[in-house]
Amino acid sequence: MKIACAVLLLFALAGAQNSGPLSDRPWDFGVWTGGGTSVPGGTTDTKLFNVGARVGKVLTGEHGGGFARGNFEWSADIIPVYHVRQPFKNATGAGFNPVNLTWNFTRSEGLVPYLEFGGGVLFTNNNLPTISPSTTNFLTHAAVGLHLFVREKQSVTVTARYEHISNAGLATPNPGVNTVQFTLGYNWFK
Repeated sequence: MKIACAVLLLFALAGAQNSGPLSDRPWDFGVWTGGGTSVPGGTTDTKLFNVGARVGKVLTGEHGGGFARGNFEWSADIIPVYHVRQPFKNATGAGFNPVNLTWNFTRSEGLVPYLEFGGGVLFTNNNLPTISPSTTNFLTHAAVGLHLFVREKQSVTVTARYEHISNAGLATPNPGVNTVQFTLGYNWFK
């Protein structure tokens, strides 16, 4: 019985030891820039460019096995530059995504892919889209990304995201804009 308990304890300790860059539940600080274009399902002929900063926290240790092994992270983005080129009248504004929920796939130490879902609010100087009577819109996104660690706790980050922008029915009409965006960023994990 004592031997079985000792073996179980050793397995538990071995499973708890993680040596990857996200294993000690670090804070995530990052900057990024990106752009994209509208896709079918909403307003067309729209292009956008944005710049943002991120703060996040890895909330769990690693869970699961194989490729799915990973940890859960919460983050928020401040987007001080959000420019939308659209037919008739461009819109420029700023946004805030307070809820980004991310699963980091931590099997590899140098390349950490992730899936993310999130959302927030966007304020612009002109209606977005042009035919909408609203300058306040909501952002929701689904993203797939990759942290390429160039130093022990620093990564170049690339992301592809599908983002929906609309006023959520607060004004009529509510045509919305669906976009595919690509971002490039740099993250520090402390």
